[in-house]
Amino acid sequence: MKRFLFVCALLWVCAWAQAKTAREAAPLAQDPQVEARLVNLSQELRCLVCQNESLASSQAELADDLRREVRDLIQQGKSDQEIKDFLVARYGDFVLYRPKVKPLTWVLWFGPFLLVLVALVMLGRYIRQRRAQEVVELSEAQRQQAQALLKG
Repeated sequence: MKRFLFVCALLWVCAWAQAKTAREAAPLAQDPQVEARLVNLSQELRCLVCQNESLASSQAELADDLRREVRDLIQQGKSDQEIKDFLVARYGDFVLYRPKVKPLTWVLWFGPFLLVLVALVMLGRYIRQRRAQEVVELSEAQRQQAQALLKG
């Protein structure tokens, strides 16, 4: 009976904690086209708090604020590019999941390929050095001495 009460109390605490952290669903725009544009745009934008999540999937409060702001800009008649430009001017290229290729973002775009290339060059050098090392041939006297040592 004690075990049953303990399990019930544990389940009640878990349910209470879940209800405490749950939030109300974000309000949808009156216009389904506005909401569709918001979803498309927010998938192309990065959450500034989470950093590895899109704005669409983030649960951070700042993400809610940014989605609200993007929704307002859409309702004002701004184009998708104008909205992206506004957010880039405000938060930098980091807000975009796919920033434009320009000198400031070359490291983001080409850095991984450069690292792989450097690693391949280093591997090639290492293999060449290993092959270049001479294999030392033992003289007959050295061979007999080695076999005598191995036999004990």
